[in-house]
Amino acid sequence: MRTDVVVVGLGAFGSAALWRLAARGVDVVGIERQGIGHSFGSSHGATRLFRVACMEHPGLTEIARKSLALWTELGERTGETYVRQTGSLNVGGPGSRPVKGARQAAADAGAPTTDLAHDELHSRFPQYNLAAEDVAVWDPGAGICYAEPTVRAQVAEAQRLGATVYEHTMVTAVEVGRDEVTVRTPTLDITADQVVISTGAWLSKLVPTVSLSPRRTPLFWFQPKDPVSDAFRLRNFPSFIWEFADGKGLWGHGSDENFLVKVGLDGAERERDVDPDELDRYIHPRKDIAELSEAIAKSFPELDPEPVKLMPCMVTDSLDGQFLVGRYDERVVIAGGDSGHGFKHCAGVGELLAQAATNETPYTDVTFLNPHRFG
Repeated sequence: MRTDVVVVGLGAFGSAALWRLAARGVDVVGIERQGIGHSFGSSHGATRLFRVACMEHPGLTEIARKSLALWTELGERTGETYVRQTGSLNVGGPGSRPVKGARQAAADAGAPTTDLAHDELHSRFPQYNLAAEDVAVWDPGAGICYAEPTVRAQVAEAQRLGATVYEHTMVTAVEVGRDEVTVRTPTLDITADQVVISTGAWLSKLVPTVSLSPRRTPLFWFQPKDPVSDAFRLRNFPSFIWEFADGKGLWGHGSDENFLVKVGLDGAERERDVDPDELDRYIHPRKDIAELSEAIAKSFPELDPEPVKLMPCMVTDSLDGQFLVGRYDERVVIAGGDSGHGFKHCAGVGELLAQAATNETPYTDVTFLNPHRFG
């Protein structure tokens, strides 16, 4: 089979790349090892946080804005909602990473935010058992985005625009030649001018020179102790990132009709450099739950610290916590290293991948995401 571009891996980044290439009229083929919107990688679990003032790097704000614009446009066509802008809190001491990082990103990118002093934070959000030094940055453009529906919608839109998709098809090799690239599977070989490889935790298996570290990261959902309380509904308990004085912290958001309260623990010891094909998909009560439950009991006294739902997930860390997005060689474009904050940017990253594959000028400076920045 012959095409212009092959996209290998149709999770968050890959499904967006497929969509944005198809929107340009490119003859594009997408290949996914599992089904579309599956739960074996990093793009599942109902929801993800969406932020505009991104503490990880000021340059991410423009990518978040592009994602919002593209998802809004797609939602207008499909009648679905992919982002809910309920606002978000970055909580911690004045010098903490969430607070300092959000302020810096907002200042550099011109994103509107509001500083909340300790007393105002406590008054508006009494669910928090705050430390004396805790303050917050309120990001009104933030909120949540929907994981599996977004991936499925991006692929469906790409197909509507002419893309060809092969699900349940494993890529066994990507062979780069002088004049073309060949993507091999057990049932089909595809030659193309370009390949976009966006296989998440499996990226290093297809591009061994890329240094990434997958880690097991379970997801957890909770309920309030009072079953009729509205205190932890999404409208009263919007998405948040909270860093404690010891460097650990919590992140999450409130519940709604279709999902429960979601809370995770930052800074916990996790299994690193895992083989994604051998990921431990069991849940271990002592190892997985005890530290998180202890933190929730202390931080949100009215939230039941015992999870009512949990499932395994993966995060794939780069060396500096930023994505690897862009051209890797003359015929290969890559995207990976979500480092735990990738989904909110995936539509904007998909646009960057499409621009790279078609040799367009990127819509924003992506030097900080250069996949060759480590040498």
